[in-house]
Formats: sequence, C-alpha cells, structure tokens
Amino acid sequence: MPRKTGLGRGLDALIPGGDEAHLTSGIRHLPANQINRNPRQPRTHFDPEELAELAASIREHGILQPLIVTSNEDAKGYTLIAGERRLEAARQAGLERVPVIIREASEQERLELALIENVQRADLNPLESAEAYRQLAEDFGLSHEEISNRVGKSRTAITNTLRLLKLPQSLQQALIDGAITEGHARALLTLNSPQAQAAALQTVLSHDLNVRQTEELVRKMVGQKTPPVHKPPPPPEVSALEERLRAHLGTKVNLNRRRRGGTLVIHFYSDEELDNLVGQILGDSES
Repeated sequence: MPRKTGLGRGLDALIPGGDEAHLTSGIRHLPANQINRNPRQPRTHFDPEELAELAASIREHGILQPLIVTSNEDAKGYTLIAGERRLEAARQAGLERVPVIIREASEQERLELALIENVQRADLNPLESAEAYRQLAEDFGLSHEEISNRVGKSRTAITNTLRLLKLPQSLQQALIDGAITEGHARALLTLNSPQAQAAALQTVLSHDLNVRQTEELVRKMVGQKTPPVHKPPPPPEVSALEERLRAHLGTKVNLNRRRRGGTLVIHFYSDEELDNLVGQILGDSES
C-alpha cells in the first residue's frame, strides 16, 4: 500500500501503520500523572460537554487509540505529543494509567504533530490554527509553503489564517465564540482601524449579516462602490438590427429581447429631434 502524504505523513511517522500486532507490541501503560501537557499544543479550548461525553465513553470502553508521548530530557516523566483531549477525558474518568506509544521528537516536531492531529480531526478553531502557524513560521523559520506541505493546507489558506492574528481582541473573541465565521473575520480585516472593525462587528451581529453582506458593508464603509454587473454582449443578429435602426432613424437605439417579446428604446436629445423621430415613425410629413 502506498505511503500517505500530506496530513497522514506526520502521524504515520509516529504510529506504525498496517500491522496491528506491531502497533500493539509498542504500547505501554503509564501513570497519567507522569504525562505533561505539550507546551506547543495549539489547542487551548475544549468543549466541556464533548469532554464529559468522551470521559463517559472512556470510563466504559477505555482508551481505544493510544496517546503519543516523548520522554523528557531530564528523564522525569513524559511530554504529550498527540492525544491531549483523550488524556484530559481519561483523568476525568478516573483512569490512573493510560496506553501510550513512546517516540522521540524535537520541539518543532511536537508542535507539527500536535497541529496535524488536531487539523485531521478539525479540532482547532481558526485562531488556534493561526497561532500554531505563527510558531512554525517565527520560532522555527518555516515558510508558508513549507507549513502548507506539512499540514496539508494550501499556502493561501495558511496566509489567510495567519492574518486573523491581526484582529482586535473583540473580534477574536467573537470568532472563538462562533458569533462570526472566519469568512466574516477576513472581510472585517479589510477595514484599516480597530475602531472601524469593532463598529462593523456590531452591525454584523445586530443584523445577523452573512459573509457576502458583510463584504458589502465593508465596501460601503471604505467608500467603494459595488462592482457593476457586466451584461453579456447582445447576439450578433440583435446588434445588426440595432445598427440598421440607428442608421435609419439617425439616433441611438437599444433593442432588448427577452424570452417572450422585449423592448425597443429610441433615444432623443432635444424637442426638435423628438418631433423628427415621430414624423419618421408615423410617416407624418408635417412633423
């Protein structure tokens, strides 16, 4: 079977794949209180109800997927690489020992693998992802392209998510709380001051605006006109007929055809021109 790429590559490097016996033989059971939180763990928020449900499941069935840890340099305890939610739920369930796979990993690999696990499970909110990407970029010198390759996201997605860290606190909190989406947040980032962004946020919340309506609000606030809707050019036969009418009447003519019928618009620019057109149409020689 070909080796996975993208998101799967990071976790496959830690968990032996394809051989259940091999996986089971590498599992140890460690005291839960000897496992320390990964200081590079990007996830900072856990839903209390979901955690309680997981704790209830672990209490009944145990931990079905082992945690991944690395031994500390001082030989005192272990640091968690992947499985923080399972570890917290196991502690809530009262488990004294938990199944683990021990692997060596650098500080950068700890962050990358914790990020990859959470991205695979869609566990991170956009700001948690943004902070993890920031650490990879600033602390470990990775380019946006390199981050993209490691976590299986497009380079544009990485760049756009990082921009969310520029939001003022009120907007970040609204995003964390789910009051607005990442699309709303990116639209509000277009405004050039925190005050304007906060004012726009209140309008979005009070009127329950969707992302497209938020983009329109932002355009109005920065003085941009709504982009005009460009009509497709008329069919050649319509253009030809318009040209014949213009030549005959000596003025601008627009022919708008619909599925059934349509309109014919004849332009005039003075009373004299109007009289002249009426005379041509009615055949009135006195006009």
